[in-house]
Amino acid sequence: MDFSGLEGFVLSKMREYKIPGLSIGIVKDGELIYARGFGFRDIEAGLPATPRTTYGIGSITKSFTALAILKLTEEGKLNLMDPVERYVQLRLRSMGEPVLIHHLLTHSSGIPALGYAEAFINGLLGLEDNWLPLATPEDVVAFMRGSGDWAVAKPGERFFYLNEGYVLLGYIIRKVTGLSYEDYISKVILKPLNMDKTYFSEGEYNSDWDKATPYIIDREGRHIKSRFPFGITSDGGLLSNVVDMSKYINMLINRGELNGVRILGRDYLELAERRYINVPWRMLGDEGYGYGLIVSDSFFGRRLVSHSGSVLVYTAYMAYVPGDKIGVIVLANADGYPLSKIGLYALTMMIGHNPVKELEVFRREEISAGLEGTYESYGGTVKLSIIRQGDYLIMRTATKYTEESTILVPEEVKDDYARYFTLLNGSKIYAEFVIRGNGVELIYERFKFIKRS
Repeated sequence: MDFSGLEGFVLSKMREYKIPGLSIGIVKDGELIYARGFGFRDIEAGLPATPRTTYGIGSITKSFTALAILKLTEEGKLNLMDPVERYVQLRLRSMGEPVLIHHLLTHSSGIPALGYAEAFINGLLGLEDNWLPLATPEDVVAFMRGSGDWAVAKPGERFFYLNEGYVLLGYIIRKVTGLSYEDYISKVILKPLNMDKTYFSEGEYNSDWDKATPYIIDREGRHIKSRFPFGITSDGGLLSNVVDMSKYINMLINRGELNGVRILGRDYLELAERRYINVPWRMLGDEGYGYGLIVSDSFFGRRLVSHSGSVLVYTAYMAYVPGDKIGVIVLANADGYPLSKIGLYALTMMIGHNPVKELEVFRREEISAGLEGTYESYGGTVKLSIIRQGDYLIMRTATKYTEESTILVPEEVKDDYARYFTLLNGSKIYAEFVIRGNGVELIYERFKFIKRS
């Protein structure tokens, strides 16, 4: 298969978002059919990223935690409907009802995010003064006392991504098995799959000659060398690489088994791939959360199973289509362009579709990119600029001494016409873009503008 289109797309996004290094792998029918690195694993040393370069995989770790919980369930050592307080010295209740293991797995405890991971990472990396010294799961348990009062829904009613819940799941694994969470994951998943360069420990990280240097990209686009936030474990502490993660993805595609080694029974794996509760972010329109996995049935009529990960200085995305036996893993050593889009781009190509023309997320991205630029009214009397920022546009006007920025929210985006809106004095005002082959016209409030080259 020709991957030149994918490579061009990856490099263009790395350039635009100043991503230092990235590694990607694609699997099909149990084989790693494409794997390569782009850019630098270490800018200062001029070292290239490779398929074996190690990155933090962030919250993709949650799928490992969920599989471990399911394995203990399969062995009869716990029940998914057990209350959390049976294993943890924490009265965890929402609206008076006990939170179950199932609710932690699906982020449906009813408790909004408590922000431990954000405060921990920002404090450890020196990005904020909000120091939160949580070195162990016991520290997180202590931090969570009283969190039941923070609940806004009964268990099972609403989705709130709760990193703390997955810390508790790691604590439960340790309590039930008598092993550390890290040792248990290594014993039942990493070693059986020969994921020999996937680990949690700082010692292994320091001795790894092919690891990606973690970077923060500052406001001016400079690459600031940083560090990995050791201390995060069952909710996002795993480090891995494209080659090892391809084995993990192939095991998931093959219904819990790889090369004759069974990690988890098929029925229990497929419990993880059910949509138990809707998630608020929906690139495909119907995404729901399973057990440590996000599931959609709207990927060109196919089931897509995925998860993203970020610890700020490393980002990651894993996805697979079980019915077609294809999957992708994307890893990077900075935050920037969503790796989920790169993964979806690759999988869309793999099933013979055009990502830009056939996936709404890319079509909107391409159209909005064409709207960026400088605009002038009649005779150049009034000038403004349009800048893309995520899913929004920023309309900016400036004089020698002043500057004003207006956020434009997309309402309708088509190939030849796009309508955005903002609020002005409490009223909804439209910015309408008419897109023609020879240029773009903007109608806003009382003016007509023409985009200049």
